[in-house]
Amino acid sequence: MAKNQDAVDEHRDSHDSRDTEALLAALDAADGMPGATRLRTRSYELLSLVPGSTVVDVGCGGGRAVAELAGRGVHAVGVDPGPRMLAAARARWPRYEFREAGAEELPFPDGSVHGYRADKVFHVLREPARAVAEARRVLRPGGRIVLVDQDWDAVMIDSDDAVLTRTIVHARADLLGSPHAGRQFRALLLADGFADVTAEVHTSVFTDPAMLPLLTRLAEPACAAGAVDRDLADGWLAEQRGRAERGRFLVAVPFWVVSAAA
Repeated sequence: MAKNQDAVDEHRDSHDSRDTEALLAALDAADGMPGATRLRTRSYELLSLVPGSTVVDVGCGGGRAVAELAGRGVHAVGVDPGPRMLAAARARWPRYEFREAGAEELPFPDGSVHGYRADKVFHVLREPARAVAEARRVLRPGGRIVLVDQDWDAVMIDSDDAVLTRTIVHARADLLGSPHAGRQFRALLLADGFADVTAEVHTSVFTDPAMLPLLTRLAEPACAAGAVDRDLADGWLAEQRGRAERGRFLVAVPFWVVSAAA
């Protein structure tokens, strides 16, 4: 029995490792796009950074934003619930601080943080209001919060089959914890007593074949959930690969960027 359990654990660890590597690869591809760089820069501007102040990047992933924030003269701390993701972040950016925690329970005292940033995080949360309340707890009076997330229902993909594309996009959205969190940010922040709430929408357009894994991450879960047949999903992905080979690949993703003061 012990040997069987060891085999199960080893398989699970290997699977988790592959998932982390795949997610990192997808994040790296997306973060390297010019539109993504501009979006991160805009989020830093809205934080109104003060040199030497403490800023937490929640759901920090591979740690790129932590390094960029630190380069702007603040004490940046990355927080992520995934130990494998944190290990990757620490390996990439050994000079900076990373802590293991979820958005709903941050490892900071009340009123101790000057800035709070969460990028592409809230859509996976079942209770985004809890995370907003936790952000309000750790922020000092006047501290800034910036939330960034894509609108999963509004992902636009050029395809020969618009109906199937819409089915895949919406089916993938329905599997997320809070697929509409971005459009709800303003209401969530106002409900928790934040002031000076501003909302922006920035649409990122991707034509690079490096973004093909994003479409796989849409189609595979939709197929596994029974929303589309395997043959249809495979055909759709094949069409997108063909578009990429011919230079006709196009995906547009609207991102909400909402900021406020505690």
